[in-house]
Amino acid sequence: MEKKGKKHFILVHGACHGAWCWYKIAHLLKSDGHQVTALDLGACGVNPKKLEEVTSFSEYVKPLMEVMASLSSDEKIILVGHSFGGFSISFAMEKFPAKILVAVFVTAYMPNCKNPPATLIGESVLQVDTNRFPVGVGVGSSVLMISALSFTEKISVAVFLTAFLPDSVHRPSFVLEKDLELAKILARPPSLFQHDLSMAKEFSSEGHGSVRKVYIICEEDKAIPKEFQEWMIENNPVEEVIKMEGVDHMPTFCKP
Repeated sequence: MEKKGKKHFILVHGACHGAWCWYKIAHLLKSDGHQVTALDLGACGVNPKKLEEVTSFSEYVKPLMEVMASLSSDEKIILVGHSFGGFSISFAMEKFPAKILVAVFVTAYMPNCKNPPATLIGESVLQVDTNRFPVGVGVGSSVLMISALSFTEKISVAVFLTAFLPDSVHRPSFVLEKDLELAKILARPPSLFQHDLSMAKEFSSEGHGSVRKVYIICEEDKAIPKEFQEWMIENNPVEEVIKMEGVDHMPTFCKP
């Protein structure tokens, strides 16, 4: 049983990241007396599995599903997903709706109950502005951007890390140099599991659709632009929308 007024937050990272990207948020929540579970999904963070050993989306999200299954029947948690983590928490919402008090999408992919989840990936590609988010690998005086895409027979790998340095015209993701060093050490190439997501059916109204949702828009996000975040909300209304001005794709670092 949770203490009155205190909640259990389960924090789910996006592509390339791990539990480590939540360290500032976790500290703040714990300092306020809340329980926090920050997960490393398959082949992410310090999870011991290698990328090639995680051959399906179900294997990738297994750590999350195991934690959800272990919760007592009377416990309701706050489930938070960042970026690609929106897909992960959506599958948990479908399977464990009664255990979730609210799902929070932090500049995250947010599938609806009308279309298969893979629809979002296709739509995001159509809406991407290459002037704002160039694909390639480059290091400039104000921005470090690693964004590469390669394909193998079984795994689609996207290496994705965007870090705005202090002299950027945008609010820096990595306010402290130690945050940037942490990301350089722990960021790992992920799979987008395009085949699995393309085969998945749309979520149900009784499962995923029954969970209360909150969306946090990061207005300076270059990975999932504000316009696409707003498009997802229009196609999948939420209970509350929170807008973070001057914040890019990594609010966990720049504005926890």
